[in-house]
Amino acid sequence: MSGGPGGELLRRLATAAVALPLLVAALFLGPPWLMVAIIAAAVLLGMWEYMEMMAARGLAAEAVSGALGLSAVFTQVAYGWPPFPLWPALALLAVGSLLWQKGDFGQRVGAAGLTLLGAVYLGGLGGSMAALALLAPGGEGPWRLLLLMATVMMADSAAYFAGRALGRRKLAPSVSPGKTWEGAWASLAGGVLGALTVKFFGLPALPAAHAVVLGLLVAVVGAAGDLCESLLKRWAGVKDSGRLFPGHGGMLDRLDGLLFGAPVLYYYFSLVR
Repeated sequence: MSGGPGGELLRRLATAAVALPLLVAALFLGPPWLMVAIIAAAVLLGMWEYMEMMAARGLAAEAVSGALGLSAVFTQVAYGWPPFPLWPALALLAVGSLLWQKGDFGQRVGAAGLTLLGAVYLGGLGGSMAALALLAPGGEGPWRLLLLMATVMMADSAAYFAGRALGRRKLAPSVSPGKTWEGAWASLAGGVLGALTVKFFGLPALPAAHAVVLGLLVAVVGAAGDLCESLLKRWAGVKDSGRLFPGHGGMLDRLDGLLFGAPVLYYYFSLVR
C-alpha cells in the first residue's frame, strides 16, 4: 500500500475489516467468559506496551507487581470478587517494590508509582469493560459492549474525517497536534449516532433520551482517554504504543477511548437501569 494519508487510511480500513467481524462474532456467538478473556488479554498486552513506554524513559517497571495489581483490580471490578478490598495488598506491592528495585531512589519511586498507575488504569477501566458483559440481564451483555464500541468508534471516525476535511482550530496542540475543535464537535454527533443505532437494534428498553446522553458522555470521555494516552506517548517519545495493528498502532492506541468510556456505561447499567 502507498504511503501518506491515503495509505494510512487503507491500512486502517483493512485492519478493521478483519478485526471487527471477529470481535462481533465473539460477542454474540461465544459465552460471556470468552469476551471477558479477550478483554483481559487486551489489557495485559496494553500493560506490556505501557511498561515499554516507561522503559523508553529509563524507568524499570515492576512487571510482577504490575501484572498482579492489574489482575486483582480487574477481577474485583468485573466480578465483584473477592468481597474484601484489595487496596491494602496493592499498596504493599507498590511500596514494597522499592526494596528490591535498583538505581536512584527517585527513579525507583517514579517506577513504582507509574507501575501502580498502570495497574489501576488498565485493571480498573478494563474491569469495567468486562463487567458490561456480565451485568444482569445477561442477554444484554453483548449489546452493552457493542454500545460502547459503536459509540467510541463512530465518534473517532467522525472526528477523523471531519478533522481532515474541515479542521482549522487545534484542540490540544501541545498534546495531540492533529486534533481539532471541528473534529471534536463531529465526534459528539458520531457518538450519539452510534448509541442510537445500537439502542434501535439491540437495546429497545433503553430510552432514546438516555442513549443520546450516553452517546455524548462516552464521546467526551473517550476523547479524554485518547488525549491521556497521547500525553503518555509524548512523554515516552513514541508515535504509537506499539505496532500490533497496521495503521492503528498498538493495543493501547485501540483501547484508550474504550477504557475511558466503559465506566460511563458501567455506572449507568449498574445504578440507573
